[in-house]
Amino acid sequence: MPSSYLSLSGFYFFYFALLGIMVPYWTLYLKSFGFEAQVIGMLMATLHASRIFAPYLWGRLADETGQRLRIVRWGAAITWIIFLLVFWQNTAMGIGLVMLGFSFFWNAVLPQFEVITLGYLGERRHRYSQIRLWGSIGFILTVAGIGVVLDQISIQWIPVFMLLTMIGIWLTSLIVNEDGQTEVAHTGTAGAEFWQVLKHPQVRAFFLICLLIQLGHGAYYTFYSVLMVDLGYSRTDIGVLWAVGVIAEVIIFIFMHRMIERWGIRNIMLISLVLCVLRWVLIAWIPDQKWPMVFAQTLHAATFGCLHAVGIALVHHYFSQRSHGQGQAMYSSFGFGLGGASGALLSGFLWDAAGPQWAFGVSAFVSLVAIVLALIWIYPEKVQQNN
Repeated sequence: MPSSYLSLSGFYFFYFALLGIMVPYWTLYLKSFGFEAQVIGMLMATLHASRIFAPYLWGRLADETGQRLRIVRWGAAITWIIFLLVFWQNTAMGIGLVMLGFSFFWNAVLPQFEVITLGYLGERRHRYSQIRLWGSIGFILTVAGIGVVLDQISIQWIPVFMLLTMIGIWLTSLIVNEDGQTEVAHTGTAGAEFWQVLKHPQVRAFFLICLLIQLGHGAYYTFYSVLMVDLGYSRTDIGVLWAVGVIAEVIIFIFMHRMIERWGIRNIMLISLVLCVLRWVLIAWIPDQKWPMVFAQTLHAATFGCLHAVGIALVHHYFSQRSHGQGQAMYSSFGFGLGGASGALLSGFLWDAAGPQWAFGVSAFVSLVAIVLALIWIYPEKVQQNN
């Protein structure tokens, strides 16, 4: 297990190191071309758009063929090969096509690697958060380091940093030990079982809550750095603020398995959704106040860390091993895909039409709706576990 632990952790490290560059700074790179907020929102939506269908397509293929690790490796390789084209693009259309192309393969990689990781862990699934936290560490190092670097060099270096990290994702996927995989193909049965589970009202409510959570994060992931720059924060300050959020997330991941055992999935979900509302209200009303912003960033531990860990746990509660790939893909497609794309588009429209306060106000409102749905529907013990 130690060698597997290192290779699995390394993959998460580079995957989320890429996010540590792209999420805070890619919008600043797009803004350097003079694009308006609605255009930036549409471009960022393309990253999420491929998540609507790509993870399910690749998840279905992985479940039916049993070649999950091979799919991850090819997806990681094609991601950086397509991204090379961005160095010759300076129009919204050109950049958007490259983003759509590489994200189709990049967005297919993580959901299937999550299944691989949990397969390696077996009965030790409670250790998932201890492996996943290395992704958070990768994010912290890049988001803070790149912020300092960008106060010294041009924002045009961002694609270079992203390309190097994409290659790191691919290389670490190559050292994952294939011997640890015991999957077999489940031709015909995986899809039927998946749709049968999806008929349960609680499962449908869960995926709708996932959509609302990511829709609520749309303004944050798309325009938080832009807002901070407009308010006079330096790029170093912005990097530190993003890092604070993920440091809090790391701490949560370390203790998450104990928290779930003590308080249960439902309670953690409800508390985290309440903290979502608080976080978006703070950013909407007092973004110019540094210390409230630091506090708001610590709430990332709940709004992403807790809710993501709970989401992974529920997918593996609702779906059997034969349909884990499709369940995980649906979690990514419906939440991060449709929810993320909708959030990016909506926030881009609101940013120009009504201002940042309205964009983050809508984030708080959809989080309130998610609270109501969770209160009514989320009772995991009422859905028989599928092992």
